[in-house]
Amino acid sequence: MRQALVSRRSLSADLTLWAVLCAAGVLWFRDSSETSLARGLLLPVLVLGVAVPLARCRPGTAVLLANIPCALGLAGASSPANVYVVALAVLSCRLGARAGAARGPLLVLAACLAIDLGLCAVLGVGAVWWFYAVTVLPAALLLPWLVGHYWRARRQLVRGGWQLARSLEEQQHIAAEQVRLKERAHIAADMHDSLGHVLSLIALRAGALELSPTLTAPDRDDVADLRAAIVDAVDQLRETITVLRDAPESGESGSPAGSIEDLLSRTLASGVPVQWQREWEHERKQEGETSALPPLVQRGVFRVVQEALTNAAKHAPGSAVRVRITHGSDSTHVRVVNSSPPGGPMPGLVPGGHGLTGLRERVAVLGGTLRAAPHEGGFEVSATLPHGMPQPASVPSPAPVRSESAREEPAPESARQLSRVRRRARLRFAAAFAAPAGAALVFVPAAAMLAHQLSTCVLSPSDYEQLRIGQRQSEFAHALPEGPYPYPSDRTRAAPRPPGATCAFYRSNSNPLDEADVYRLCYSGSRLIAKDTLRGGSD
Repeated sequence: MRQALVSRRSLSADLTLWAVLCAAGVLWFRDSSETSLARGLLLPVLVLGVAVPLARCRPGTAVLLANIPCALGLAGASSPANVYVVALAVLSCRLGARAGAARGPLLVLAACLAIDLGLCAVLGVGAVWWFYAVTVLPAALLLPWLVGHYWRARRQLVRGGWQLARSLEEQQHIAAEQVRLKERAHIAADMHDSLGHVLSLIALRAGALELSPTLTAPDRDDVADLRAAIVDAVDQLRETITVLRDAPESGESGSPAGSIEDLLSRTLASGVPVQWQREWEHERKQEGETSALPPLVQRGVFRVVQEALTNAAKHAPGSAVRVRITHGSDSTHVRVVNSSPPGGPMPGLVPGGHGLTGLRERVAVLGGTLRAAPHEGGFEVSATLPHGMPQPASVPSPAPVRSESAREEPAPESARQLSRVRRRARLRFAAAFAAPAGAALVFVPAAAMLAHQLSTCVLSPSDYEQLRIGQRQSEFAHALPEGPYPYPSDRTRAAPRPPGATCAFYRSNSNPLDEADVYRLCYSGSRLIAKDTLRGGSD
């Protein structure tokens, strides 16, 4: 059904275009001096009826057909110009928009130009026809084709850009998902470390209870079974965690490398100015009581501080860092803020922060919240971790994290494809302007010179009628143009003239595409002895 809808739209567009071109042809034929109805109207209408729909599948053939009405104009006796050059330009633009390679379309344009120039040579037309064939018709062929070619290149660039963007977005989601899964494996390893330790202690106490002399034989057997079950549970937990977690990367550990104090000491030793404080909202605990925090919460606090310090040292070198850890009765709040780097305010957030992605996943699994955003020219990372484990619930997939990290580079193959598309688009864009500019440097000065010459050699019909035989040239010099017409045809120059007279030629109008009458004024000395109107006497 969709294909049928597209077909109906295409048919409607083709009919509309054909009707517009035919309407322009009818208006031109009504106002022109063309007397042949078949050659001036019926044949072009039929040719366009075939060329317009053919342009969708065979645009080169359509351009060759559209060139036929223009070639018929070159065979006209009054003027080479007709309105069907517009149809030629439209179909040439379609050729550029639909044909990918440039070789075939350029051969079609060259063939059309060769046909037109060959027809001018066979018919022996005048200079105006040649000028029309080497300026107007090539412009109607080349310039619209360049426009269509550029339009096609731009559409390909936009389409390729969107495809590359979708591919990069999918890769970003995949990378974020891999980070989330890896972080969950690390969390599972932390659970194994803490839970396995607790279960081992229970098994040890069960083993001690098994040796108690106060137990009866049945009770001792039950305690032995309980210890065996606990040992088996520890082994199963270890096997499960081993399957879930990936091979550890170099330098990666499943547990904190020391305490937060050790981490901050190492950071200070590396040259990062760090100020930190730890507070308790309830009565201050004695030294060593912080170990009462659940192991997963301790690990979470360590990871938040570690990731924030890493980001500050990597993306804002030289900035001051403030760390504040607040322990409440049921949750711990961590806030790490780095100031603006000495080189200036930090740039806006960009995608690709996998460290914060994993950190957000860890905090979410623990039932906490994480916020990472710019703060007063620097950056702030704050997290709240509850001391109790959250209720089992599905953890929503986090949105792509935006951090101050550098933008992730595209895949090498994608980058090469994008570079090739951009290079082709630049070349086509340059050709779309360089070719018309080169043609303009050749044709525009020639056209301007010809237009100036034609406008300065025009003797209006009213002034010509007022001239009288026998007048001296000084009596009507004010009515004469700046100079005579320099391009009368050989037939006009060979027309009979009074013996011994010198003659000057003038055009009756300045239209270069119209076969104007030529006025001939002949003098004997300074006196006008003859004036003649030579019909169609200009080339």
